[in-house]
Amino acid sequence: MTTADVVLQAAAGRCELLRALGAVAYSPPPAPDQVTDALSLPRISAADHTETFILAAPPHAAIHLNPQGALGGQGLDRIEGFWRAAGVDPPADADHLGVLLMCYAGLRDTGADHDRLVADALFFEHIWSWAAGYLCAVADLGCDAITAWADLTLAALTEEQPRVRAFGSLPLALRAAPDPLDEACGFDELLDAVVSPIKCGMVLTHRALWSGAAAIGVGYRRGERRFALKAMLGQDKRATLRWLCAHAETWAIRHGERGDPTSQWWAARAARSAAVLATLAESAP
Repeated sequence: MTTADVVLQAAAGRCELLRALGAVAYSPPPAPDQVTDALSLPRISAADHTETFILAAPPHAAIHLNPQGALGGQGLDRIEGFWRAAGVDPPADADHLGVLLMCYAGLRDTGADHDRLVADALFFEHIWSWAAGYLCAVADLGCDAITAWADLTLAALTEEQPRVRAFGSLPLALRAAPDPLDEACGFDELLDAVVSPIKCGMVLTHRALWSGAAAIGVGYRRGERRFALKAMLGQDKRATLRWLCAHAETWAIRHGERGDPTSQWWAARAARSAAVLATLAESAP
């Protein structure tokens, strides 16, 4: 049994673990080396940290909860508003997963009833509402050290989730989510939807697109994800749509493995996207 396994079993230890895991994501190497050593995790190189947390998969809630699938916007505004409602100034990088985990652990540690209430709301509304999907996507990137961090973080959050009180049936971001993908969507709407997790229910990273292009035998054009996907559709629309359908089905299964209402919402959205993409593929030239 590793140090991380031992820590994961105790409630107080889980808070320490989440604080440490948040610091790993937020602080560039070599700052987190002592933390990863203590958790029996492999050290993350500066190159891998930058490639993952800055370039390939920035750990910001706004990217996953904004209709545009981008930084800032209402996704960030909602979290900053949460802190102001709690009576404190929003921290820097308020929607960064590392910051969210460290803040959650800090609130839990005080033992005060008010802070526990704020911690529960923070977890329900702004961490669990998107982090599980993000961590699955990070684990797919192919970096062993990052995958070990992501797997442990997801395990810790999954252990924590049943202990956190719910504030309604779903987090506000999901209740106010835009409409899902529809068969009547135009080409630009399709491109916008599949790069926006809250619209399509799946996470589409550059690595996933590169792998998809190789699998269906089309060229992969570097650039923003929307541009790369547009190029794939331009070369072989039907094959690309079928690959997107399979990708969405995979995400529906992933989300569905967790039985809580938030995860089931994501599973249903991914399943809806898979069905729409299958229909579009059949009618594609």
